[in-house]
Amino acid sequence: MNAFVFEPHLPRVVFGEGSLSRLAEEIERLGATRALVLATPGQADSARRVAELLGGRSAGIFARAAMHVPLELAREARAEARRLGADCAVAIGGGSTTGLGKAIALDSGLPIVAIPTTYAGSEMTPIYGLTDGGVKKTGRDPRVLPKTVLYDPQLTLGLPVGVSVASGINAIAHAAEALYAQDGNPIVALMAEEGIRALAVALPALHAEPHGLRARGEALYGAWLCGAVLGHVSMGLHHKLCHTLGGSFDLPHAQVHTVVLPHALAYNAGHARDAMARIARALGAADAPLALQELARRLGAPGSLREIGMPADGLDRAAELAAGAPYPNPRPLERTALRALLQRAYEGAAPAA
Repeated sequence: MNAFVFEPHLPRVVFGEGSLSRLAEEIERLGATRALVLATPGQADSARRVAELLGGRSAGIFARAAMHVPLELAREARAEARRLGADCAVAIGGGSTTGLGKAIALDSGLPIVAIPTTYAGSEMTPIYGLTDGGVKKTGRDPRVLPKTVLYDPQLTLGLPVGVSVASGINAIAHAAEALYAQDGNPIVALMAEEGIRALAVALPALHAEPHGLRARGEALYGAWLCGAVLGHVSMGLHHKLCHTLGGSFDLPHAQVHTVVLPHALAYNAGHARDAMARIARALGAADAPLALQELARRLGAPGSLREIGMPADGLDRAAELAAGAPYPNPRPLERTALRALLQRAYEGAAPAA
């Protein structure tokens, strides 16, 4: 076995049905007294429920979180937190809301309590993203890692099946890339494979029975593992492409991951054979990229970039942006090959090296 170093950086996790009821206790545990509640406009009702649950510990609500965390919005949220005298933030929702919480913490150091209602996994990582001028930039900073995460399967029941599937495959993407990361290790690999397995089992069950708490809980368990590995290794081509496509063309985050993942894995397959074998084993399949594409299609997820609003005349620019910044990846980045990958993803063709 190769030598490795593993230094875990993980939030406190409170997992199980009814975990939301423990929120005030967790805020008190942080020594906080005034929590700013964050949400998207679509989850304003959830934010109000959280504020009511906190009672006098609620400083107010900022229900304007948006995809890819626009820089101006982040600045407004930081200013609101200062104005209200908030000493912590509670982010209820998916990756957009968690991302807004991280943007606040990045400058202020405010502790974040995350309450995921999707399977994004962002709540388990010190990774943040901000979009400015149509370009999404990401970074890592320990200040943005939430202090506590409350996983309550009951809070995911309102998530539509289609969004649930895309969100779950987005989580699988974190674990898949972790398996060939240059700074991976055996502990991360175990977590990644188990996370993929859990989601591969949970998503079809959730699709068949959308209100089944057992499937929803298994999906959250998988998302927790996949998010945890994302926070401990560097990501490669897949995440770079998705950040480029999402930030530059305003495409929906989870759906972009769902469409691109099989193609990014196929691009790297010849340079990451052990990783492909582990992904395939977790999926119970022979071919990892094809199995992921078939899983998504079987569950009704989008199959092409064209379906989710990618303009055909943006493919050249996307390939240039993705190839323009160096980052670790098993296979060297070749602009022509990346452009061909994007074309296949745009058309919904089968993944191919």
